[in-house]
Amino acid sequence: MISSLLIANRGEIACRIIRTARAMGIRTVAVYSDADANALHVRQADEAVHIGPSPARESYLVGDKIIAAAKATGAEAIHPGYGFLSENADFAQAVQDAGLIWVGPNPASIRAMGLKDAAKEWMIAAGVPVTPGYLGEDQRPDHLKAEADKIGYPVLIKAVAGGGGKGMRRVDAADDFADALLSCQREAASSFGDDRVLIEKYILSPRHIEVQVFGDSHGNVVHLFERDCSLQRRHQKVIEEAPAPGMDAETREAICAAAVRAAKAVDYVGAGTIEFIADASEDLRADRIWFMEMNTRLQVEHPATEEITGQDLVEWQLRVASGEPLPKTQDELSIDGWAVEARLYAEDPAKGFLPSIGRLEEFFLPDTLRIETGVEEGGEVSPFYDPMIAKLIAKGATRAAALDRLINGLKLIAVWPVRTNAGFLWQLLSEDSVHDADFDTGLIARLGDQVTQPLPADPEHLKQIAAMLSATPGRGPWARLTGLRLNSPDRAVAELVDDGGQRYSVPLTDVPDDEPGDFANVFANAFPRQFMIFRASSGSSGASGDGAILAPMPGRIIAVDVAAGDVVTKGQKLLTLEAMKMEHGLVAPFDGIVAELNAAAGAQVPVDALLVRIGKADG
Repeated sequence: MISSLLIANRGEIACRIIRTARAMGIRTVAVYSDADANALHVRQADEAVHIGPSPARESYLVGDKIIAAAKATGAEAIHPGYGFLSENADFAQAVQDAGLIWVGPNPASIRAMGLKDAAKEWMIAAGVPVTPGYLGEDQRPDHLKAEADKIGYPVLIKAVAGGGGKGMRRVDAADDFADALLSCQREAASSFGDDRVLIEKYILSPRHIEVQVFGDSHGNVVHLFERDCSLQRRHQKVIEEAPAPGMDAETREAICAAAVRAAKAVDYVGAGTIEFIADASEDLRADRIWFMEMNTRLQVEHPATEEITGQDLVEWQLRVASGEPLPKTQDELSIDGWAVEARLYAEDPAKGFLPSIGRLEEFFLPDTLRIETGVEEGGEVSPFYDPMIAKLIAKGATRAAALDRLINGLKLIAVWPVRTNAGFLWQLLSEDSVHDADFDTGLIARLGDQVTQPLPADPEHLKQIAAMLSATPGRGPWARLTGLRLNSPDRAVAELVDDGGQRYSVPLTDVPDDEPGDFANVFANAFPRQFMIFRASSGSSGASGDGAILAPMPGRIIAVDVAAGDVVTKGQKLLTLEAMKMEHGLVAPFDGIVAELNAAAGAQVPVDALLVRIGKADG
């Protein structure tokens, strides 16, 4: 058995691997970049090695640094997790050439499944059903169009070396093919250095079904049943569940047997996933499910499979890499209950899913769910890496029970000021079409704002917030009377404003005799809002609420052109924010005075951070 293990990854998956390794008595070594010096995985490991600057291309993607760290610390094996170098055959080979154990498939298997066209040829030879299409060497535009015409529209043009949704174009009519092909080839060449494409029949109501497979060095291969990953946004998985809804025993047997044949065809060792596309226009049927690709690593969604099988797939990986046979035979594996996993991202769905970075001043995830995370309260969400900060997994005896548990858990999430997609997940899972399993990979795009925009503030919540912020009579804003009429009782109203600039007039009834709060963070149905008492500038009618200058997206302040107390004119530049590799000048919305300045050159700021507040000039 492996006695010491270096984890060539970070965040959630590094913590996940460390947990199992510790339970098995295996010493762990973490690697980290500048940005991750204080990260959770670094503190959980037995030892940690700094491997370079924050950008992944200078640290986590530099194989030589990782191998050197393993040798320096006496690690016997390297586990790549997922992402980064996990499917890099050259790195896997380099690890083995260095005399270390690679916790993953053989480099030859990675190469065999790494190119979509070659992988399909392997699958055809193994008798695995593949999507109707063309994957030949003749890449002349007229020949490709002729093949598309034969397949029948709509078709999907896909980069041979593609991944992550890049190098893909849907074509609905023959007249659109030439332009779509050129666009796809340009993106493929830019992203992968390879402009070759294949053509597939486009499935109008696609479901994404995948099968977890596992092989060992003794020639054994088993499957651990299927998962459904159809709830996706821009080809990225959002919700995964196991088993797949609507899968009958006969179809399950056919698709899982095909997955095992696929793994055996490339002498597969370790954890892998065979991904299929299913035509969901009718019930799931074996003759309407086709091979799509293979992921030669552990999947993000592996906990869903662990929950329904009772197996620890990381333990399986480590035992197989140590030369042991698979812990279970196929006859010893069965499905128990249902599991649903949701990916929690640091992003703002209401603003086009812009990434959100910064310090996690509040970070609470419910213990009613299985939580896989690599961050904690007080930690930082970095702009350098994938924005997924946690996975939330619910287990139930039935699909309905698992969904209800996950929905109820999502409502308890409290994260601030970093934005997350928790509210989006809650609204998505609450949709009738999700509960009824009446969905395909296009559902999220069709729902649009219906699942990305927060619900209106609850009036009862507003009353409680107003009372809390207005405590201690005589302190100020709460006591301001509005609606005063002769011979009528006075009515006390608190004027609240939320972090989005929306104003609320809230009647005050029971005001506690206590110190008032400066603000209140409210997490209703997983959507966060911050409320504060609206304070108008001297002599103002209240229009100065427009003077709050917020960061439109996460970024770095590269210049500040004003100081507190400066008089500014409408349109005058206040500061410059660098974000998404572009410079954004933020200007004064009206003539006034810099009443508040929270910006300094070089500072990283999260989306919606209050940078400057402009007050109306007296008079």
